[in-house]
Amino acid sequence: MRGDLVRKLAARCLSTGLAVLAFVVLALTDATGWGLALAVAALAGSAAEQRIRPTADLVAETTLIAAAILVGYSRRLDDGLDLALVATALVLLGLVLLVGPLRTAGNLEIRAANLPVRAWTPLIADRLGTALLGLLAVVALAAALTLPAGVALAATVLLGAGAGAVALDLARRRFRPAVGGGAVARALRRHEPEFLLYFSAPPGSEYQVTMWLPYLRRIGRPFLVVLREPEFLAPIAAATDAPVVYCPTLRSLDEALVPSLRAAFYVNHGAKNSHCIRFTQLTHVQLHHGDSDKAPSANPVSGIFDRIFVAGPAAIDRYARAGVQIPADKFVVVGRPQVESIEVRPEPARGLAQPTVLYTPTWTGHHADADYCSLPVAEKLLRRLLERGATVILRAHPYTAQNPASARQLARLTELLVADRARSGRPHIVGAAARELSLTECVNRSDALVSDVSGVISDYLYSGKPYAVTDMGDEGDRFTERFPLAGSGYVLRRDMSNVDEVLTDLLDTDPSAEARWTTRRRYLGDFPAESYAEGFLSAARRELAPAQALPTPARV
Repeated sequence: MRGDLVRKLAARCLSTGLAVLAFVVLALTDATGWGLALAVAALAGSAAEQRIRPTADLVAETTLIAAAILVGYSRRLDDGLDLALVATALVLLGLVLLVGPLRTAGNLEIRAANLPVRAWTPLIADRLGTALLGLLAVVALAAALTLPAGVALAATVLLGAGAGAVALDLARRRFRPAVGGGAVARALRRHEPEFLLYFSAPPGSEYQVTMWLPYLRRIGRPFLVVLREPEFLAPIAAATDAPVVYCPTLRSLDEALVPSLRAAFYVNHGAKNSHCIRFTQLTHVQLHHGDSDKAPSANPVSGIFDRIFVAGPAAIDRYARAGVQIPADKFVVVGRPQVESIEVRPEPARGLAQPTVLYTPTWTGHHADADYCSLPVAEKLLRRLLERGATVILRAHPYTAQNPASARQLARLTELLVADRARSGRPHIVGAAARELSLTECVNRSDALVSDVSGVISDYLYSGKPYAVTDMGDEGDRFTERFPLAGSGYVLRRDMSNVDEVLTDLLDTDPSAEARWTTRRRYLGDFPAESYAEGFLSAARRELAPAQALPTPARV
């Protein structure tokens, strides 16, 4: 968010500033060597900006840098008008003007992974900007070494020919599309997927998909993953052997939705979900990517789906409590299959001398009503845990770094735990080490949880172990009314004035131990532990069964 904006502005200022400076030095001074060095630095700055701002328009910067290098080249040759250099300038101008439109056109093409097709043209179009920066670096090097202008012309014409081939192929795809769709559509029809997982989200959200992929595979039917943002293609394709298709346009989405499909699953309430909901021949099923008492977990948008798979009856009550009216037959209680590998501790573990405590602060959210982040007040909590001899696993939300203040607060907590680890020898787990562990591994390694309002609590509830919840709204008695799951845990006030009392309940006496088992059934369903995931798998298979073969299942 703010931190991301600062990085983008800094990258923009760096690339533009260096480009202007290089042009001024080469055009208005005799310091040709320094000017060429500045031009190369400007190229590096532009490459950095491309990584930070993948859709950045660098036409102005690239034009200035190219002009500066050509001026410097001309001075180095000192042979008057060099026709090869003029030709190089003309081809470079064409490339500078074409790179942006070609990249845009390439980004409008469907792409796929884990399918026996290779669509090279869109990939090459996406990398032409980087190739142009590399070409300019080559021309700058040729100028610095005073090589004949023909060397620069040959390199420029070579890239120009490649760009021309890409342009012709993209034009053919656009104006003369293949009958029956392209290679991706043909491969999907051969694959005959019965359902798809549809995904659109901000960067860094791929965990919402990867948590479901093992269970979608266990359904035992062919499927595909449809993405609406290109940055997810590589990481999600690496996490599954199912086809993964990036559909940038509605037309490409039409191409990917082949006739064999019967259902579409969703893991969030992304705005682009509506692009797929319009396919009325499919059954549309909302899975969510966690179960919590957060306000977004009772989003009225859920009503547009044909089915809403929920972990337990508490999720249905949550919608009603929020005043969201959804027909009861849309809800299907399926449990939370991701918790099946969590080890259950049936007996309370009271009086733990050296407990391991998992602390999972959430992020600040997109809106004020979803800001449950406890990082601003967490230092006192961690110091009290350390005084009790606790080992801490600090596992922050993946979006934490998007807020600079949260990132600084997390860094201070990390430093505190690292310093204590060096002093006491307790094996606190923080930073990259904590991110490498799955949530299940963190739960199994811990004796108790301290968390903000989030889906982590629901997952931890399955273990039967105690948890504490931070009341960051300072709501007092109203807190457990708004967030009933906290009623079976121990509530930490925002000012941490009751931290010692809560830690005694959490680690020593655990008076809510019995109540948690009742809450567990309400939030996570009443499914046998040895076949817990079958609740979801059976429900999913019912949605894929032919209409005439469907039994009449109990929905809630």
